[in-house]
Amino acid sequence: MSLPALQHDTGPDPQTTVIVLHGLGADGHDFEPVCQELDLRALGAVRFILPHAPEQPVTINGGYVMRAWYDIRQVDLQRQEDAAGVRASGAAIAALIDAERARGVPAGRIVLMGFSQGCAMALFTGLRYPERLGGIVALSGYQPLADSLEAERSDANRLAPVFMAHGRLDPVVVPARGEAARDQLRALGQAVEWRDYRMEHSVSPEELRDLNAWLLKTLG
Repeated sequence: MSLPALQHDTGPDPQTTVIVLHGLGADGHDFEPVCQELDLRALGAVRFILPHAPEQPVTINGGYVMRAWYDIRQVDLQRQEDAAGVRASGAAIAALIDAERARGVPAGRIVLMGFSQGCAMALFTGLRYPERLGGIVALSGYQPLADSLEAERSDANRLAPVFMAHGRLDPVVVPARGEAARDQLRALGQAVEWRDYRMEHSVSPEELRDLNAWLLKTLG
């Protein structure tokens, strides 16, 4: 599976790449405004890659075809997970990372970021990627296939820094799901910076300021 993607470079010959994964039913355009808000000039030129998830029927939405990284079969996101779909999208996202490395961007200068279902894919793919990444950003999401993480997590990314953020009023992915992912990672020794905000299933200006500071600290 090859993923179509938008690309925005902030200058010539970027040596830092941020791959941004959208949520269910959205597409790569959804996070263009967020990328424009981030001020990463201190890092030099940055490339933003915003892929579009494949179109597929989503069970929880009556089989309606939309962009989705994998099927969601029940409101309880932990039951009947679409493991095959998660793994297929994970392989396609890993191929985007491989492509950036082939263009000359070191793995340690690549950040994988996602929101909601895209957050789940950022955690799934980033923690299993075989080369050490610059970091993982997990916004308003959860850990998919959590039971397999300890066995499948790559040695290279056991110490990769993770920024996690969640809305305390989120009715879509309840805060407990994000907290469970945070707690699992910390128990495994992962370096997690956690933030929560008085918001629902969205991105807030305060969150973006914290994310911006974390990216500069982590990649600077």
